[in-house]
Amino acid sequence: MNRQRHPAHGRRRFLMGAAAAGISLKLPAGAFAADGEVNFYNWDTYIGETTLEEFEAATGIEVQYDLFADNAELFAKLRGGNPGYDVIVPSNDYVEQMRMADLLLPLDHAKIPNIENVDPLFMDPAFDPGRTFSLPYMWGTIGIGYRKSAVDAAPDSWSDLLASDRYAGRIALMSEPTTVLQLAMKTRGHSLNDWTDENLAEAEALLIAQKPRITAFAPDNGQDLLLAGEVDLAMEWNGDILQVMEEDDDIGYVLPKEGSIVWEDTLAIPVGAKNVENAHALIDFLLGAEVGAGIADYVQYATPNAAAKALMSEEYRTNPAIYPSEAAMEASETSVFPGQERMRAIDEAWTRVKAAG
Repeated sequence: MNRQRHPAHGRRRFLMGAAAAGISLKLPAGAFAADGEVNFYNWDTYIGETTLEEFEAATGIEVQYDLFADNAELFAKLRGGNPGYDVIVPSNDYVEQMRMADLLLPLDHAKIPNIENVDPLFMDPAFDPGRTFSLPYMWGTIGIGYRKSAVDAAPDSWSDLLASDRYAGRIALMSEPTTVLQLAMKTRGHSLNDWTDENLAEAEALLIAQKPRITAFAPDNGQDLLLAGEVDLAMEWNGDILQVMEEDDDIGYVLPKEGSIVWEDTLAIPVGAKNVENAHALIDFLLGAEVGAGIADYVQYATPNAAAKALMSEEYRTNPAIYPSEAAMEASETSVFPGQERMRAIDEAWTRVKAAG
């Protein structure tokens, strides 16, 4: 899934700062080495403004930083053979998928003492029992970002994006097949994990019918299209919308009444990592209380780091766009990996959606 911005800092400022600091945002082939560095593969703008520089100063370990747009890209890169990444940030359902494909190394918890900062509620998830292969980084929701001046009232249903002509030509959806099809199923009143042939076909038909009204299937930049005024509604990660809300007070965020996906992004070490010791050091650093608070403050997602959350402002801890209401959480679900056979059916359905006129 993707993520973030700080009240005083936009993504653009972060990218400029990263360039000035000499952080490589795209690694050329053969750029990986094995000594004194760690190769970090992360979502765009999903780190504190100075976190990597602080880690380098504290440890002497150089960070090579590369970006991916979505979980599908991350999975495809690793399935084709890890080019040398040491720390990755897969979402919960992809942790399960990567674990089943033997793409993740088990973590040595003894080398991650800051694991004690993690809220116990996150320490034994179904997708990774006992946290053998991953540790939590951030969590959040997917909802609707919208331009307030373009709507009579906040859109409160997925049907505003997926089954209405009211905003034709002003809609951006995400580009992840599983996510979009799941929310189409949610629109039709089904569980987002109920991948029956009938539900999948219904979701596919809904998207094909709506496609002429959709401006873009945005690869992790729906918030930018919204900020630029190219769309009025965008299916996006809550943190991404919160960030552009800080840049434009005409932008709002809502979790639809049908509920949504509650996701968790994690820190993991892929098979083929060349710097496993340094990878553990980076993960431990990111789970520090003050470091974790700095990241959460910048990216504006909910942190599973209890020690970090305790350091955050009341405004952050009570923001319903970061920590949804109990009712909104009850209507929402966590995505479960549907299995390889269903994934093939999902990919085929998505191919038909993208090919539709």
